[in-house]
Amino acid sequence: MDPNPEPASSGDENNNAVLEHRSFARIGFLGNPSDVYFGRTISFTIGNFWASAKLEPSDHLLIKPHPYHDLVRFDSLDNLVCRLNSEGYYGGVRLLMAICKVFRSYCKDNDIHLHDRNFTLSYDTNIPRQTGLSGSSAIVSATLSCLLDFYSVRHLIRIEVRPNLILNAEKELGIVAGLQDRVAQVYGGGLVHMDFSKEHMDRVGYGIYTIMDINLLPPLHLIYTENPSDSGKVHSTVRRKWLDGDEFIISSMAEIAKLAEEGRTALLNKDYTKLKLLMNRNFDLRRSIFGDECLGAVNIEMVEVARKIGAAAKFTGSGGAVVAFCPDGPSQVKLLKEECKKAGFIVEPVKLVPTRLNNSDLKTLSKP
Repeated sequence: MDPNPEPASSGDENNNAVLEHRSFARIGFLGNPSDVYFGRTISFTIGNFWASAKLEPSDHLLIKPHPYHDLVRFDSLDNLVCRLNSEGYYGGVRLLMAICKVFRSYCKDNDIHLHDRNFTLSYDTNIPRQTGLSGSSAIVSATLSCLLDFYSVRHLIRIEVRPNLILNAEKELGIVAGLQDRVAQVYGGGLVHMDFSKEHMDRVGYGIYTIMDINLLPPLHLIYTENPSDSGKVHSTVRRKWLDGDEFIISSMAEIAKLAEEGRTALLNKDYTKLKLLMNRNFDLRRSIFGDECLGAVNIEMVEVARKIGAAAKFTGSGGAVVAFCPDGPSQVKLLKEECKKAGFIVEPVKLVPTRLNNSDLKTLSKP
């Protein structure tokens, strides 16, 4: 299956068109998690995994449950309990409903007219659960793209605003997150530098997003476990401490944000020795802020397995998967694969995808 197909044509060309869009898994490369602390980050989406949404015109508005992720039929009571323990209570239907609500509210508030035709929405995803690859927001992002085309309003909703719509949909469901993942997915590939400085965020409600050449990245590898059982404690007191003015938390987050700036310079200069140091420092700072109990033993082990053979390694998000860089080349990659196999981890090359923004999208970009 082609991980990077051409998006379907927009609804204004054919009112009966079936629309399908993809949104890819995300790697937070440098600066995370400072995006929720008015920091800076560098992120990109990868072609290894993606979520897709399909919109088909229909007489009634229908949100179709996924045959696996929204399962409501089980072989037995034990099967139901086992399923809930591994997958949780929530599938993707709620995500589709939430973005429909947020999209409609935004259009109403901004005097964007929507036609009254109905549709059927469905989704699919191969992004592994609980791996910190932004699987939920990928589903929402893909769905938003379908809505933009079905209602022919892509040119009326600026690219910089779209990540906020995705985040607002997730907030409707109690999902706590920042804009970084949604920005990377809305920009649809490529490398994106993000500046979430408080002055700019307070003034316009979103950050300053700069597209960089994806080919500046060196070869990278993704490490994750097939059945994540220890993703660490999601909730933490860090944000409360930051809001309360904790000097250690504030200074550490500022240092993490600075890593994204240094990383941008290192990438532009192709200084991969520096890049290795920045990746490792990013993880070390996160670990000092959140602590091992919050990060989770398995997550820490994935980083340490990579570092043991001299690779740089850090979380792709808040835990569940790790991005590794082997500066010594193929021989070091071979060692990484051997050590990951011993530890029971999956390792695979990161597949880069170019930006998928079309001309209509690019016209909505703010001028620098």
